[in-house]
Amino acid sequence: MPKIETKEKSFFNYLGKSYSDDELEEIFPVAKAELDDHSEGVIKIELNDTNRPDLWSAIGVARAIKNYESGEVTEYDFFSSKEQSVDNEGRELQIHDAPENRAYSIGFAVKGHVVSDDDLLALIQSQEKLCFNFGRKRKTIAMGIYRSDLIQFPVHYQGADPDKTSFQPLGMDEVLTLREITKKHPKGIEYGPIVENDATFPYLYDDNGNALSFPPVINSADLGAVKVGDDALFVEMSGPILKNLILAASIMSCDMADMGFEICPVKVIFDSETEFGKEITVPYYYQEPISCTMEQIEKTTGVKMSGEKAVSSLAKMGLYSFYDADDEIIYATVPEYRDDFLHAADLVEDVIIGYGLNNFTPEMPHAFTMGRLTPAEELGRKVKDILVGLGFQEMMYNYLGSKKAYIDNMEVSGEDYIQIANPMSENYEYVRPSVIPSLLESESISAHATYPHKIFEVGKIAYLYPQDNSGTITKNSLGFLAADSLMGFNEVSSMVNTLMYFLRVEYKLESLNEDNRFISGRGANIISGGKKIGIFGEINPTVLENWGCGMPTIACEIDLDEILSL
Repeated sequence: MPKIETKEKSFFNYLGKSYSDDELEEIFPVAKAELDDHSEGVIKIELNDTNRPDLWSAIGVARAIKNYESGEVTEYDFFSSKEQSVDNEGRELQIHDAPENRAYSIGFAVKGHVVSDDDLLALIQSQEKLCFNFGRKRKTIAMGIYRSDLIQFPVHYQGADPDKTSFQPLGMDEVLTLREITKKHPKGIEYGPIVENDATFPYLYDDNGNALSFPPVINSADLGAVKVGDDALFVEMSGPILKNLILAASIMSCDMADMGFEICPVKVIFDSETEFGKEITVPYYYQEPISCTMEQIEKTTGVKMSGEKAVSSLAKMGLYSFYDADDEIIYATVPEYRDDFLHAADLVEDVIIGYGLNNFTPEMPHAFTMGRLTPAEELGRKVKDILVGLGFQEMMYNYLGSKKAYIDNMEVSGEDYIQIANPMSENYEYVRPSVIPSLLESESISAHATYPHKIFEVGKIAYLYPQDNSGTITKNSLGFLAADSLMGFNEVSSMVNTLMYFLRVEYKLESLNEDNRFISGRGANIISGGKKIGIFGEINPTVLENWGCGMPTIACEIDLDEILSL
């Protein structure tokens, strides 16, 4: 979980009063935090929620506590939106021929507050936490803070030739090209790999041609060297996901407003149409309202709460809301700095915290049950015993994998596979739709082992399923694989027959329609009770070649949930 630290004096100044350690420990849970340490004038805070980047700063934690204790929502009047425009006073950020993999740059300016030592440390920490945690070590969010009184607007962001574009980077005395920075500068060595394979590198400069930075690597030594005593700054963020950049800018602008800065919006003009249009003024509000029923609140909390009490509870969490007494629904406006409301349950959670966790009376369970294995677990264990008896070795795999493993190597379309919208890595981009790719991955690195190879797994798979309310379905599945020079259709058919005999399942085989995973005419569907419960066959040589497997291989996958329902 993220951890932050702050000077005691600064933190209490943000809060408006001092707290004892006992008081901090009692109040921190409202900000989903806990006191890690408090000594030598430094407070260390551990955050317990990875979905709330607005809390990853001392100012964000202080805001949450102040809202809770006052019951008043903090207001920010500098946001534009689809319905409301804000004067940018001529400040613009223009994007030209953006790098393919980092297409977006946005920013805003601030003025009217002199940066102190503590302010500078707070800004650096907020920048690092947002870029390292939320921005995946600058891969999706890189942030730079510059001296705006030296900048001639408009600011420009473009994909530049890495061998022809140069400036003096922060911390060095010589002028280097962008490519040289990735080789010679410590930050270039650390973060250069993010862009080193791209045709053009991100480059930020002002209208006079003065360099601001080479994001996501390093600022310039001139405009990018913020110092104590500065009172006018420009904050810029770049990356491949526009909504994440806008949220990060919203968090930083609210934090800096709470520090005492006046926020000066900047119009951003993109080089192509985006989900928010061709241009926006940052900070920008894009969040949608959220709602929940009083029935959902009562069902979750066990408390018969009035609509007015729910509204006041949400105000403590920084949310404007109102109660529709006719329909018994709470409607809430999401704060500018939050983007963690995905379901009505998220709103109910804020009602619970705002109501007060200590206000719920603990209750002992009214019913006691004996622990026992589920039918699915019993079947899974029986299947494992049978496969071990047939000479197979049990394997265990991750439930997330790459497009290459699940789609490209298997020669399938993947149209019903579950793709993760914002994966930490392309190696964990898809939810596993089948056990067979996992087994083939093991086989691909086992050529040194004595044949035959016989492995299996009983585990979960998931795929898109429109008939379900969630749009997906999760299944318990058995997959087994065998590789040897003599393996073929007859061998796998015999293994399936043995398995079904001991499971006491009557079945028949039907010819397999076109399935690129298997050799045409050398596979079959397993049918029982009029339903397809599995598939097996000889793996297609093209699939084996994709995986780097050189031995004939058979594989089978059976839906254990369907067997259980027979």
